[in-house]
Amino acid sequence: MHPSAEAIGLAPALAVGLVLATRVGGVSRPRLVAGTLGVLIVFAAFVTELEPLANHTFLWAHLLQNVVLAEWAPALLLLAVPPQLAERAAGFPLFRPFVALPLWLAVYYTWHLPWIYDRALGHPHSLLHVEHLSYLAAGLCVWWPVLHGKGSAGAKAAYLFAAFVLASPLGLLLALIPRAIYPFYAGAPRTWGPSPLADQQVAGVTMAAEEAVVFFGAFAFYLLRFLADEQASGRLSPAGASGSGRPRH
Repeated sequence: MHPSAEAIGLAPALAVGLVLATRVGGVSRPRLVAGTLGVLIVFAAFVTELEPLANHTFLWAHLLQNVVLAEWAPALLLLAVPPQLAERAAGFPLFRPFVALPLWLAVYYTWHLPWIYDRALGHPHSLLHVEHLSYLAAGLCVWWPVLHGKGSAGAKAAYLFAAFVLASPLGLLLALIPRAIYPFYAGAPRTWGPSPLADQQVAGVTMAAEEAVVFFGAFAFYLLRFLADEQASGRLSPAGASGSGRPRH
């Protein structure tokens, strides 16, 4: 085991927050399981072998930790927020779609600038923790309008599609650049695994594919809900129903 501040500090803090939040109001068992899973994946990402690999050797391992903090864990944790607590926090400015999405994108793109990325890795006991906390905070903001916002299913589908389109170029860019752009990983000692360039390409492709699954999958879910709502309200005719009542000549 390789415990870090995120494993022995952040994950327990999230667990305590989860317990306190569920005391505010009732939460269904599936949602409680989702919140618990969110805490566990944060703990696992920073206590297993992934932690030294991310901090010393491989870009793909670091990007996987970032994805856990910025995308997976926030969505799972927010599923466990009781409706009563969500109502109280509804007016928080950072939870508004036109604030949350740009904030999340700014956090993602800024930390991936090579000189900032390398500086954070060079300060693993200070700046790197700031990076990780900012990913988690931005992730909570970006998922809030989807899971607790009052917008329609169509609006949420559009929001998720925008998140997918605007975030995916980062992974594709990492995969397509023909040289390793992070000096920290380019000079890292390696006794196994891919070369620095191959490592970057694997990280970029994995990141782009993961975002396609998560955001495009969520987009498809809300799009189908939107279409079902439209059909139920009569604003969208079932396939083949158009003109079915007209007399034929």
